Amino acid sequence: MMDLTTSYLGLTLRNPIVVGSCGLSDSVDKIRRLDSAGAGAVVLKSLFEEEIAMEFEDTLDEIKADGFIPEYYDYFDYQIKTKKLEKYLELIREAKRAVSIPIIASVNCVYSHEWAFFAKELQNAGADALELNVFLLPADVNRGSQQNEELYFKVVETVQNAASIPIALKMSYYFSNLGQMIQKLSQTGLAGLVLFNRFYSPDFDVDEMKVIPTHVLSSPAELTISLRWIALMSGRVQCDLAASTGVHDGRAVVKQLLAGADVVQVASALYRHGPQYLQQMLQELTQWMAEKKYTKISDFRGLLSQAKSGDPGVYERVQFMKYFAEKDKYEESTY
Repeated sequence: MMDLTTSYLGLTLRNPIVVGSCGLSDSVDKIRRLDSAGAGAVVLKSLFEEEIAMEFEDTLDEIKADGFIPEYYDYFDYQIKTKKLEKYLELIREAKRAVSIPIIASVNCVYSHEWAFFAKELQNAGADALELNVFLLPADVNRGSQQNEELYFKVVETVQNAASIPIALKMSYYFSNLGQMIQKLSQTGLAGLVLFNRFYSPDFDVDEMKVIPTHVLSSPAELTISLRWIALMSGRVQCDLAASTGVHDGRAVVKQLLAGADVVQVASALYRHGPQYLQQMLQELTQWMAEKKYTKISDFRGLLSQAKSGDPGVYERVQFMKYFAEKDKYEESTY
């Protein structure tokens, strides 16, 4: 018998496959299906402060047309925020009653003062843990790297002061010194880091002359970004690591675990194949373990991480050299 149980954020999971924050986890019925399909845990679709702000602005525009009264501002701010938040809190409560797997709430805020308010409410609703979805694209040329980095630490500190449940941070890879940033964040008391956030990818419609979204779902090729950094940071951080983006089959799960991930988050593959695809991924994982004669996840977790390499410098250099060797073979085969 294979033992797939693992620990993440201090929680015991029946297996290391976690459904990442997405539209597939925004209702109790959907969460039930994910539970039945075998998910180890579920991260709820993020509560976005921006969605609340945009609804508030739309409402203000409407009442301005009818004659704006200053007192309306605070009233609608309270009503809209309360309504959105209560709906999310009820999702947590109902999900906790409906399934036995861990329910991880997710929040994405713009203004730092709101993080604490949301975090406390999500904790009180019964969330097992909280994932902070920090979605900061360092595109402001007037703001330096230090300012961008300080925002992450400020958010973490603010939420830690407000909530006592385990906290994970889903972060970006847009840093000038990513390895050091990951290490420093892991030393703040965070229970976990999720590598990485996946940003909106823009494209141009050259006929309509407008910006449009592209690559909404991840591709298997995107696995390599998180795979590299999980492998580099495994054994060098003071918290759990979750691998995210590009995981489209059971073998990809195996790769991330070999790199050193504690859990692997999946979303796009489930959009393409449905919740039941989790069963196939788990079957591929257990089949591989049986072939290698592993009986539990800890038998092989991190075996291919840089920390397990005898010479980390050679580990990196070999990757670089092999890339060009394989590229040359590919080019030769095309002629």
